[in-house]
Amino acid sequence: MHVTYLAHDLDDPAIWRRVEMLRRGGVTVRVAGFRRGQGPLPEPATVLGRTANGRMVQRVRAILAAWPRVARAVPAPDGPEVILARNLEMLALGARLARVRKARLVYELLDIHGMMLGQGAVARALRRVEAALMRRAGLVVLSSPAFAARYLGPHGQPEVPALLVENKPFARPQAPRNAAPAPGGLEEGGPLVIGWFGMLRCRWSLGMLDQLTRAMPGRFKVVLRGRPALDVMNNFHAVIESNPDLSFLGPYDWPGDLPEIYAQVDVAWLIDRYQAGQNSDWLLPNRLYEGCLNGAVPVMLEGTEVARRVAAWGCGVSVAVPEPEAVAAALSALDGAGLARCRAAVAAIPRTALEMDEAECRRLTAAICGTAAVPLAEAAALAAPALAP
Repeated sequence: MHVTYLAHDLDDPAIWRRVEMLRRGGVTVRVAGFRRGQGPLPEPATVLGRTANGRMVQRVRAILAAWPRVARAVPAPDGPEVILARNLEMLALGARLARVRKARLVYELLDIHGMMLGQGAVARALRRVEAALMRRAGLVVLSSPAFAARYLGPHGQPEVPALLVENKPFARPQAPRNAAPAPGGLEEGGPLVIGWFGMLRCRWSLGMLDQLTRAMPGRFKVVLRGRPALDVMNNFHAVIESNPDLSFLGPYDWPGDLPEIYAQVDVAWLIDRYQAGQNSDWLLPNRLYEGCLNGAVPVMLEGTEVARRVAAWGCGVSVAVPEPEAVAAALSALDGAGLARCRAAVAAIPRTALEMDEAECRRLTAAICGTAAVPLAEAAALAAPALAP
């Protein structure tokens, strides 16, 4: 079986994690899509053009430019083909390819752009386009149950079979799970060390962590690693440089560096207000699974899908409302003994809930390719009620 993966951003590491999952699942994968960054890609791919973060009109123009030539740019493989299209703009190109080739089309819906929401003319028009394209798809892949319960269902999108593929890292059975306190952290008499890792795009979080550490100097230490979205937080480096309790240590290698970087922190910051009340509240991000797998206690905001999942696991630090007083109260309430209890609860989470093994890769890939039914566990999770309105 051949999978043609149409990617909205070839420079996004998540694209290549999905490619790896599919290959572990036993299929041949080739990748085509748009670029937003510079430098070499992890492996060869067909570049259809360039787009930019947050510029929806420019992205639409790029899709229109690629439309007449996509079949030539991405020729048909020898043998059965599945077209996996990540996000709405790639679904448009995928539908064109699928119609020409009579191939199976799968829609990967992992982020919901703010322009898709609400009752404005643009949002309604985009949802109508999405609905028309979804009717051509045999499956929709979601990374969180809330996308079905809070977006697809309430907005009356077509009832396409749905598959839950969570953002879990690949299993490393021989790798021990970290159970030790962070060096120099709260349990050793030092400050509470907060780790904010991954795609850093929440201006609210940057301001809140800056305010928290300035209000109580020496009580908290924040370590940031990953890729800051400077188009969203253009003052990112200035904030870091002016606060001695904030440290930005740059990008890291995934997944090799995860055990080391999480071992250096007490808690993992999982609050994201980038699209508050919408996409950010519905996501189950990579850092949820990566942090818990590597011994970091999650810090989450009540009322989000992350909080719902962490509550089901019985661990974590919950912030009641997105206000400075609530953040300070929740984190200040932790002492060494309380943090140790939280770490023990994190360590008790089954590994299968936090990482994807080879059998799961094969099972999910078979469902995507249509050679097996949607796994019952994933279907049940998507049918369950999500977070309250």
